Amino acid sequence: MPQFDLPLEKLRTFSAALTAPEDFDSFWDDTIAEAREFPLKANFTPVENMLSVIDSFDATFAGFDGAPIKGWLHLPANRTTGRKLPVVVQYIGYSGGRGLVQQDTSWAQAGYAHFIMDSRGQGYGGLLGDTPDPHPSAGEVAHPGLMTRGISSREGYYYRRLYVDAFRAIEAAQSHEEVDESTVILTGVSQGGGLAIAAAGLAAGRLDGVVALMPDVPFLQDFPRSIDVAVRGPYPEIAAFLKRHRTDYEPFLEVLNYFDGVHFAARTSVPALYSCAGQDDVCPPTTVFGSYNGYGSSAAQPPAKEMAYYRFNNHEGGQEHHWLRQLHYVADLLAG
Repeated sequence: MPQFDLPLEKLRTFSAALTAPEDFDSFWDDTIAEAREFPLKANFTPVENMLSVIDSFDATFAGFDGAPIKGWLHLPANRTTGRKLPVVVQYIGYSGGRGLVQQDTSWAQAGYAHFIMDSRGQGYGGLLGDTPDPHPSAGEVAHPGLMTRGISSREGYYYRRLYVDAFRAIEAAQSHEEVDESTVILTGVSQGGGLAIAAAGLAAGRLDGVVALMPDVPFLQDFPRSIDVAVRGPYPEIAAFLKRHRTDYEPFLEVLNYFDGVHFAARTSVPALYSCAGQDDVCPPTTVFGSYNGYGSSAAQPPAKEMAYYRFNNHEGGQEHHWLRQLHYVADLLAG
């Protein structure tokens, strides 16, 4: 595939042309406070996974509006009694769910606690899901998919609910007695990477314990450019909806600006390892670098950050090569 976005030398200095709404922080302060009015009710039920080296738990916790959100918690079976484990909280890509219990235990295999959050209303593509989205706006007129669901208002937009779920997933993981609540690493691929960025941004100043962020080819970054440039994937859902709803572009952008990962990235102050694929036509490189280049720009102390760039890959990104880099990154971070 020929290169369709900017070359690497220009990506390194690319800046997203976005300004956060004046009430961005107060909107999210109110949203998180509202979510916390519902008891977390985190519950972990042991389940059989047929894996002799991993112990698994069916997790449930209260997300947005107190709705029950599913997840998996995996722990290494040979863990030391009484020793709390650093936890990797993982978010899932667009249309996928938490999957079957044995499908992904990778971080537990490496010796960490591994918490996987199910995505409400998803699981219809990719991995299976177990969490419905009961919110009334789920039934509003929208393009098939999730990108325009409830987009007529910031209060009803689908990703308000999913971002709150992602934030509360951190609290749920921290609540387990064998998890070190002071050592939480957030990660995910595509939508999962975008949720990790949003959760890290929401945690900044609101929740202690997040120590690192690893978003891979992250989605939900720089909506205006993504809608214009992305060839495949979820962003074209918005463009397709606007082909018929021709007067809604500016109002839609005003709503989406409250959910743009670029703003959450700017507010985050923990070390980060991003990844980007040079031929990614789902999450274009400029949108990933726009988030990365502005990462921590609103923090009192600019955090350490790294970018892994896979020049010849599309949205699959670095896959097993990047997984190995992440393993070294987390080990070095915790050892330091």
